[in-house]
Amino acid sequence: MDKLVEHYNKFNEDKRLDRRHGHVEFVTSFKYIEKYLNKYIQEHELTAYDQLQVLDVGAGTGKYSIKLAQLGCQVTAVEYVKYNLGRLKQNATKAQVDIQAYQGDARKLKKCSDNTYDMTLIFGPMYHLYTDEDKVQVLQEAKRVTKPGGYILVAYLMNEYSVIVYGFREGNVNECLKDGRLDSDYHTHSSQEELYEYVRLEDINRINDMAGVTRQQIISADGPADYMRRELNAMDDETYERFIEYHLKTCERPELLGAGAHTLDILQKAL
Repeated sequence: MDKLVEHYNKFNEDKRLDRRHGHVEFVTSFKYIEKYLNKYIQEHELTAYDQLQVLDVGAGTGKYSIKLAQLGCQVTAVEYVKYNLGRLKQNATKAQVDIQAYQGDARKLKKCSDNTYDMTLIFGPMYHLYTDEDKVQVLQEAKRVTKPGGYILVAYLMNEYSVIVYGFREGNVNECLKDGRLDSDYHTHSSQEELYEYVRLEDINRINDMAGVTRQQIISADGPADYMRRELNAMDDETYERFIEYHLKTCERPELLGAGAHTLDILQKAL
């Protein structure tokens, strides 16, 4: 975990989601956050966002937490990296929103009580956990703290994105096949040395089955956007907005789910 902390002390998460390729991911993810917040409000006969408790685990520098607080939700943010947590608090103060934020580990949410949150976001922790046991523990903790009928949204990094970009585009595929980071089926095998863990849809399904959670929907959060950074940056504003429109109309298509950089799995805790 020390290497993870060192990485995020240098990595600017604020700027990642503000860049055009990251903005596609943010806009798409937030569309589905709002969709399921509204669904929850209807299902529970509520009237407003300020009646909702949302937990953001792996909150980074607060991009999602702040937007949720601006909607009126009561937001609790948990972040492992102290630097990111400090930035989150600064950003919340600048945005003039009230967020309860503290340091914590997604595998053991010590400060969160059972059946508390209407929605729990797990955006980030699954990127840095390398065993099924750890991933299942994250989902079980999320399930524990989420209210019956509440929603759990989980982000993953996808295997084929890693193989195509790091393996083939950046020229590392032969080395990875030799040292075991890729097997003969081109499935990645990451460790803490690589920092990031990549999965296929069957891996996500296996983790869900082990954790006993039920899927409502799964989408590609960014589709081809991460492959098209240069092209997106070169687009005029009108064409870029057209690309976002295209992506939002296609992000649920099953043939696109495994190839994007990020996938968003939307789960519901049983009543």
